[in-house]
Amino acid sequence: MEAPRRTVSRVLWDLRHDALPVLTLGGLIAGGVAWFAGARGAADVVWTVVTAVALIPAVWAVVEGLRRRSIGSDVIAVLALAGTLATAEYLAGAVIGVMLTGGQALESRAGRRAQRDLGALLSLAPRVAHREDAGGVTTVDVAEVRPGDRLQVRAGEVVPVDGRIEAGPAVLDESTLTGEPLPVERHTGEEARGGTVNAGGPFPLRATTDASSSAYAGVVKLAREAAAETSPFVRLADRYAGLFLPLTLVLAGVAWAVSRDPVRAVAVLVVATPCPLILAAPIAYVSGLSRCARRGVVVKGGGALERLARARVLLFDKTGTVTTGRPELFDVVTRDGVDAGEVLAAAASLDQVSPHVLATAIVRGARDRELPLVLPTEVAEKAGQGVRGLVGGRPVAVGKAGWADAGDADAAWLDRVRSRAAARGAITVFVGIDGRLAGTLLLRDRIRPDAARTFQMLRHTGIDRTVMVTGDREAVARPIADLVGADEVHADQTPAEKVAVVRAESEHAATVMAGDGVNDAPALASAGVGVALGARGATASSEAADVVITVDRLERLAESLAIARRTQRIARQSVLGGMGLSLAAMVVAAFGLLTPAIGAVTQEVIDLAAILGALRALGPGRDRWPRLHGDDADLVRDLDQEHRGLWPRIDALPALADALTGPDAAAREAADAELTSFLHDLAEHEGRDERLLYPAVASALGGSDPTGAMSRAHAEIADLSRRIDLLRKELREDPGRADTPAELRRVIGDLAAVLRLHFTQEEEHYFVLADIPSHSEGHTA
Repeated sequence: MEAPRRTVSRVLWDLRHDALPVLTLGGLIAGGVAWFAGARGAADVVWTVVTAVALIPAVWAVVEGLRRRSIGSDVIAVLALAGTLATAEYLAGAVIGVMLTGGQALESRAGRRAQRDLGALLSLAPRVAHREDAGGVTTVDVAEVRPGDRLQVRAGEVVPVDGRIEAGPAVLDESTLTGEPLPVERHTGEEARGGTVNAGGPFPLRATTDASSSAYAGVVKLAREAAAETSPFVRLADRYAGLFLPLTLVLAGVAWAVSRDPVRAVAVLVVATPCPLILAAPIAYVSGLSRCARRGVVVKGGGALERLARARVLLFDKTGTVTTGRPELFDVVTRDGVDAGEVLAAAASLDQVSPHVLATAIVRGARDRELPLVLPTEVAEKAGQGVRGLVGGRPVAVGKAGWADAGDADAAWLDRVRSRAAARGAITVFVGIDGRLAGTLLLRDRIRPDAARTFQMLRHTGIDRTVMVTGDREAVARPIADLVGADEVHADQTPAEKVAVVRAESEHAATVMAGDGVNDAPALASAGVGVALGARGATASSEAADVVITVDRLERLAESLAIARRTQRIARQSVLGGMGLSLAAMVVAAFGLLTPAIGAVTQEVIDLAAILGALRALGPGRDRWPRLHGDDADLVRDLDQEHRGLWPRIDALPALADALTGPDAAAREAADAELTSFLHDLAEHEGRDERLLYPAVASALGGSDPTGAMSRAHAEIADLSRRIDLLRKELREDPGRADTPAELRRVIGDLAAVLRLHFTQEEEHYFVLADIPSHSEGHTA
């Protein structure tokens, strides 16, 4: 009997939410045409049919609710529809039928929760493996792989199952499982997990599991289980119906008992028909969904928006969420006075032909610094070690320290460089020129420029607790968590451990989980609301999430939360306001002052008021975040590009100071010319900020002087620039003066520190006001 019951439910659901609104509205209009044409009998028949058509699925819904031990707002509608038929108030019944089916159609659109589709996650799963046997290497279905099989994993392929590397090294992209963007090197005897990508050369693998037991299969299973455990969306209307329904029945019963006229009871039921309940909340939520969509945020249904409004705890991944999710060059450390630009240009020229993710970052860093690059020749690359070739006829090597030098590396220097990199959460890439180790490139995953501001906005919108849950190391995760103000950090987390943390937090408060990788999909599915940053994130996380941010702006998370809270507030206000008006009309009808037909019209006026109130969710609230638009946004884009050009020159100031006060006359002259150019460009940039950007920001922010502190920073920058010019003049006039070089180095260092802070503040607080992708690579750490 269960299967037929589900079939009937499915058919009635489709009719109720797709066809019935059109049928009932058409019937109401047709009956009206017949009535005005004088065929009142035919009109009554048509309206009776409309009432019955609306009544049948409503009765079924009530029966289904009773079977689940739930009584909702549909009960009042059923009683009203049946009452109009019993008392021959056919027009009133038809009007109620139209509003009931129309409201249910809107509710279906707003409240039908998106089914969590794991298709994208499954599409990433390995499908074939290359197995060695007596006849050579055979391509087989991954399901045929058994523990103990020896496999060949080719370059660029997904590792089919968990296994041990038989001959290393193997360079693996493990971002699908850990979220960490940097490839890792695994050596002979170490484990390679299924679902990771071979980012280096081919290597042999000894399978230790089959496909169904691999790490990647575990991620898929976790996502399925977490999705199955998530509670369904409960209609806001039904929660209020628990109070409204008994009050309506009591008032209708009293009116009938006192007057002995069943029409009065029907009139009470007609004006009590919970169309404000049925209409107001769905319309508000549809409006909120539309508002989010205009901000580049896709929310999968009114249920997700309602749960988002209740959230009090935010859990978030690090890589790709609060950071950009890709490595970037931030420093060049050289040996024996070698020019940093020369080292970077040589490495980037060689890396132009390498597909490695770090090579891409190095080339991008050189181009940001406008360094000239040449095409290399005789290039050879070894997975897990590095790349070698000729750049301008000179031998250059980029990669590990042992690969980049010919054995002349200073161990103490190497230790200092590695310590500096570890302290700053960076990865090292060594560069050798002419057979000698010339320098080291430091790369790291930078924090998004809008991260700090986003977390401030989240606190403002009602998030009480923030928790970082990441697969990255504690030493790397902790400083970033402290910078954004996280209350707790869970580092070195596997996908299963992330789910456990989310479930533990969900026991105490409503949760939101934000992430962008495949490894985040189970945690996103298990949280109250999963939010995926889908602009560059994995498709699987977007499919597992309830909310997908389609633009590369973290602050949209805070905006979505604010929109959800405002939408919920408007929905509640509209429902309660409509219920209050309905209650007043019920009292009037109980005294016999409203007939059912007039009551139905009155109810439509109440419905209109509730709808207009709910539509307020389409617009921004009074507490909306300030924005820059039009020409002001274009201005921010231009100034952001100037920041991109100035950042590398700011980073180079300490080295410039050393060269300016060093013994090499040619280096001093070149450094002096570069410093003169930099200070000129800086002054022009700061002048444009003061004349153009700050007035626009002040207008957007409001208040008496919202940019006063930043203008004060401009004054400090100008003062430091003047002091540098005076010290340079002193050095030229009296080269033998002992204290001038040290003072000049100190003041240049002060300028670099002030500029780093000032530029970071502008990017985090001003550039993010424009609805454009600002310096998304960021420069804060």
